Formats: sequence, C-alpha cells, structure tokens
Amino acid sequence: MPQPTLLPVILSGGSGSRLWPLSRDVFPKQFLDLTGCETLFQATVQRLNRLNSLDPLVICNEEHRFFVADQLRQCQQVPMSIMLEPCGRNTAPAVTCAALYAQQSHEKVQLLVLPADHVIADMDAFVAAVHVAQDVVGQGYMATFGIAADRAETGYGYIRHGKALGEQCFEVDCFVEKPSLEVAKSYIESGLYDWNSGMFLFDSQMWLDAMQQFEPEMLSACQLAVSNAQQDQDFTRLDHDSFAACPANSIDYAVMEKAMKVAVVPLAAKWSDVGSWSSLSDVEPSDDDGNVCIGDVILHGTHNTYVRSESRLVATVGIQDHIVVETADAVLVAHKDAVQDVKAVVNQLKAQGRTETTAHRRAYRPWGYFEAIDSGTRFQVKRILVRSGAALSLQMHHHRSEHWVVVSGTGRVTLGEKVFLLKEDESVYIPLGSRHRLENVGMIPLEIIEVQTGSYLGEDDIVRFSDEYGRESC
Repeated sequence: MPQPTLLPVILSGGSGSRLWPLSRDVFPKQFLDLTGCETLFQATVQRLNRLNSLDPLVICNEEHRFFVADQLRQCQQVPMSIMLEPCGRNTAPAVTCAALYAQQSHEKVQLLVLPADHVIADMDAFVAAVHVAQDVVGQGYMATFGIAADRAETGYGYIRHGKALGEQCFEVDCFVEKPSLEVAKSYIESGLYDWNSGMFLFDSQMWLDAMQQFEPEMLSACQLAVSNAQQDQDFTRLDHDSFAACPANSIDYAVMEKAMKVAVVPLAAKWSDVGSWSSLSDVEPSDDDGNVCIGDVILHGTHNTYVRSESRLVATVGIQDHIVVETADAVLVAHKDAVQDVKAVVNQLKAQGRTETTAHRRAYRPWGYFEAIDSGTRFQVKRILVRSGAALSLQMHHHRSEHWVVVSGTGRVTLGEKVFLLKEDESVYIPLGSRHRLENVGMIPLEIIEVQTGSYLGEDDIVRFSDEYGRESC
C-alpha cells in the first residue's frame, strides 16, 4: 500500500450555541454524546479509519484542549498534533496554519478539512466521495463536498454545478448565500445545486499559493504564528501575538469563492451538521407518533416532538412540533419552526451577564469533573470525581478552606508535609493557606463531597505549585 499523502484536519473550534442549553461555551456540541455512544468529535475521528491517511491534525481553542486530548485517547488515536488557537479567527487562518505545520514534515500532502461536529451515517458514500475528491485534486483543482439537497433549506449555503468533470464531480459555477424559501425551492427543482457542507480537500501548497494571491496579510501572520509556535506536551501553541494580529475569514470567503479551479463532489451520505435542535431530531429514531425521547420522559397526547431530560423527569401533555430540552440549570421550550432563534436567547443571556451560556453545573477537568450541588454567601458544596490514576494539582487557596468526604474509591492526600490515604467514609479538613493535593490511587473513580467555606469561593482562587497537565490557572 502506498504511503498516505492525505492529512485529515479536524476543525474543533465551534461553540454550538443553537444547541443551548446542552451546548455551552466551555463544553460545546462536538464533545457531547448527542446521537449514540460516542461524541460528534469522536465520530469524526473514527470516520478516518476507513481512509489511508496520516494521523489527524486537530485545531481547537485553549479552553477545549483537554477534551480533545482525552477523547482522542478514548479513540486510541494519536494525532499528528493538537494545535491551539489563542483566539478565534475563523476557518481560513486555522487551515493555513495546518498547511504550514504539515509542510514541516511532509513536502507534498493533501488536506482533508472536516468540521468536528457533523453526522455522516453512510460511510461507504463518504469514503467514495473522498477518493473522487483526491483524484480531482490531483488534476489541479481544489475540492469541496456538496450535500445532495433533498428539501428547500434556508439555513445552508448552496453550490451551483458547472460543467461535469466526470460522473461524480463538477466544476463549481458559483457559491450562493443562504437563500429565501422561494429561491431555495427553485434550487431544488433545478437539480443543479448542493448544500455547502463546509468540508474540503485540496493540496497544501495549492492552498498556500491561493492564500498568497488572495490573503497575503493572513498568510504572513500565520507563518509567524507557526514559526514561533511552542510545543507543550501534546499541544502545539500558536504564537499569540502573531495569530491575534491575523485577519479573520472563512475558507469560502478567503479562497474558494475567488479561486478559478474549484470542483464540487456531491455527497449523499445521510449528512447533518446538527446545527439546530430540529436537525438533531431528524437524525434520531422516533416512535409511532414522531416523537424522540431521551432520558426520563413521559409523553401524553404529544406528536412530532423532541424531548430530552438530563437530570429529572420531564412530562409533556398535548403538544406538537416542539423541542423540549432540560438540563440541571436551564430548560428550553421552542417550536420546531423557531429553533434557529435559540441563538438570540443565548445572546440575550450573555448581554445580561448570565453564566448559563458558559458552563454547566458539571465542569470538566483533565483529571475528571466537579459538579456544584449547593452554595450560599460563604459556603459551596461540590461533588468531585477523579479518574483512576489522575491527580489534581498541588495547590493552595488564599480565601477558603475545604472539607473532603470520600464517597467511593481511595485517594492519596498531600496536606502540607503529610501524605496519607483517604478511604470510603473517611474525611479530611484542608485549612486555608495549606498546600494540598488529591490523587486517585485506586482502580475505580474516586468520588468525594467537598464543602468550601470562606470569604471568596471563585475558581480563580487557586495557586498552583505543580501540575501534570501544565495548567497555570484553573
């Protein structure tokens, strides 16, 4: 088998605000198990097993780096790199940095650019389309994948077919912005348009040449960001100042809509970008009344409705064509025709300074997670789970003391100069200002209840002395 020249580039920087309240800024939709036993990110990684490709290069932001690393480990996938963007600059700079980084070790390589949050059910169709795209890229084209449109959809951009380049590929005549419903219907009737999937395949040098032609300022900033990047354990940290100075733009606007030789490969693979609750509802199996139920749900007189419960019983009576999503701290009820407006609610919450758009009560960390149970003026109660073999940093707090009670598992506690084991039903008091660490030395998850008391209980009251995950703050 020939050596692979295909490099998957997984873009994992989105926030998925239209899937609020389940998707949050610090735990967005690509890391959620929405459709089965794996997350959307993991499904994207597993999709690559059918291709003869290099190890993937993943691009994400600083805040999501441990989610990416942990979910790659669960997939038993070693990446070429996990590239960290210091700030969001859209997809064109991300892909440009990927191309520059790849060329440091691979002089000639094709980049397969994949968003991390898509659903593709027909793997045979996906693999076949990638092979077609590789062939047309070998002929000097840049390729995009067009989704075979089966309905008039106003939430997607469209691609119009030009002349045929074979039975399964066309030149791109033009890219079209999201149309009105009437215009979208005319597109479907013509049979000449596909939805724009946001997936691409092109030669790395061809991409960089196009960037030099169309976005030279962006290319220069990316060159500096990559050349001055720092390696940090599993992560490649792009240079902050160089990348922050980079203009922001998408792959489509920066290059694809301007380039002369662009091809579209139609893809009929039961695809969804899971861009709204309605689209998620469409890819889930439903009951005889058209309902999709997830979690502890009871329905009566309910039809064509998606109901999801995360933490408690949800009951519906006499509703139709709705979305109902419950989490521990927020509930969304929306008509299916209005789900695109969920983002407006998110924007309103952010304008009010509400925290429900940022994080769940359960906050994930590289060692496990903690979940807020109760809080008051001078106290806070958390449930903490530490994975087997994992450890919190050696730390201290200026403004709070802590009391730990072990619910299950065995932990090793460092408290000042003392190191001792703490078992089920045992407890320890951590005085304010004391250096301390908690490690799970057992084979099962370590679960504790933590009671914090003090004048300030914010997560930023942590002074770290050592941390195996390279963190400087919480």
